[in-house]
Amino acid sequence: MGFFDKIKKAVLGEKKVEETPKEEIVEELEQSIEEIDKEEGLETTVIVEEPEEVAVEEIIDSKQEEPKQEQPKEEIVKEVVVEEKPQDTVQKYDKGLEKSRRSFGQYMNELFANFRMVDDEFFEDLEEALISADVGFETAMRISDELQEEVKLKNVKKKKDVQATIIEKLVEIYEAEGVEENNELNIQKDSPTIMLFVGVNGVGKTTSIGKLAKRYKDEGKKVLLAAADTFRAGAIDQLVVWGERAGVDVVRHNAGGDPAAVVYDAVEKMKNEHYDILLVDTAGRLQNKVNLMKELEKMKRIIEREYPSAPHEVLLVVDATTGQNALIQAKEFKNTTDVTGIVLTKLDGTAKGGIVLAIRNELHLPVKLVGLGEKITDLEAFNPNQFVYGLFKDLMEDYDG
Repeated sequence: MGFFDKIKKAVLGEKKVEETPKEEIVEELEQSIEEIDKEEGLETTVIVEEPEEVAVEEIIDSKQEEPKQEQPKEEIVKEVVVEEKPQDTVQKYDKGLEKSRRSFGQYMNELFANFRMVDDEFFEDLEEALISADVGFETAMRISDELQEEVKLKNVKKKKDVQATIIEKLVEIYEAEGVEENNELNIQKDSPTIMLFVGVNGVGKTTSIGKLAKRYKDEGKKVLLAAADTFRAGAIDQLVVWGERAGVDVVRHNAGGDPAAVVYDAVEKMKNEHYDILLVDTAGRLQNKVNLMKELEKMKRIIEREYPSAPHEVLLVVDATTGQNALIQAKEFKNTTDVTGIVLTKLDGTAKGGIVLAIRNELHLPVKLVGLGEKITDLEAFNPNQFVYGLFKDLMEDYDG
C-alpha cells in the first residue's frame, strides 16, 4: 500500500460512502405514494418528469415549505424532499479545509509551473511557497533541508516525484512532532472537569465555550459556565446568550468585578449542585502580561482548593484566519501561562490551515478542537489524520505512493 493510500485508509476506511442512486430515490418515492393511495382508495399513477439540465443532487437538497393546498400527485412527485443528514466528521473536515487545500495547491502549482530542475533556486522558491502557506518559517526551513537530503539519496528529478516527496515530508514532520501528543480533552471520569479558556478578544473564545457546552449537554452531562471575563461587559452578555442557546447555567457578576470571585462562586455552585463540567471564560488581555498571569494564577488557586488536580485543561483559543499572528499569540500565551492545548477557530473561513503545522512543529502544543463552521455543532475534536487528508487530499489523489 502506497504512502498516501495509508492516509486515505486511515480517514475513509476500506469502503467509500456512495451517493444514493437516482433510481432508488424514485423507487422509494413511488412506494410512498402507493401507500398514500391505498389509504385513500385511489389507483396509483406515478409520473416522474426528468428535469432538464438539473443535477439530481439539486432536486434532493431542495427544500420547500409545506403546501397550503392539496396538490396533484404529479406535482408532489416533482417536489422530492429529503431530510438533510448531519455531516459526518470527514465531510466537515473536507469542507472546512477547502480554502486551505485550494490555497496550498495553488502555491504548489505556482512552484512547479516553471520547474526545470532541483537546484538552489528551486529550494529558495520552495521555502517561500511554504512560508506563504503559513506552515511557519522553522517548518519551511526544515522541510527544505530534509528534502535536499532526500533528493540526493533517491536521486529524485521528475516534477511529479519531487512534489510527492514534499507532501510526504510535510506529513512525516507533522506526524513525528505528534508522536507523544494527546489531542483528546482531559475529561475526568469519576470527578468534575474544569477547563479554563484563554485568548485575546475576538478570536471566538466565548463562542467556542458555548459550542462545547452544547456538545456536553447533548451527551447528558450537567454543564456550568463561568463569565470570568469581567473586563468586557459584552463578553458576559455573550456568554449568557450562549448559555441559553446550549441550555446550561451561567455564573456571572457585574462588569468590572473581580474575575476570581466569579470563579469562586462557580466552583462552589459546581460542588454543591453536582455539575459534571465547568467551563471558565477568562479575560483576553495581553497588554499587561504580569496582571494577566496574576489573574490566572489566582483563579487556579481558588479551583485547586476544592479540586487539587484542576484545572484539567487550559485551552488557548486562536483565530486561524490570522495566520502567523495566531502563532505569535500562542507563543506569548505559552510563555505567560501553562497552556495545555489549542482551540483553532474559523478554520473553514481561511486559506491559512497550514498554521496547524506551525503550531505543532514550533510550539509542540496539541490542537484539541477546531472550528469547521458557524453552526453550534461545528466545533470538532481535532483529528490529525483527517486534518492531513483534508489539507493535502487533492495532491494525494495524483499519487499512489
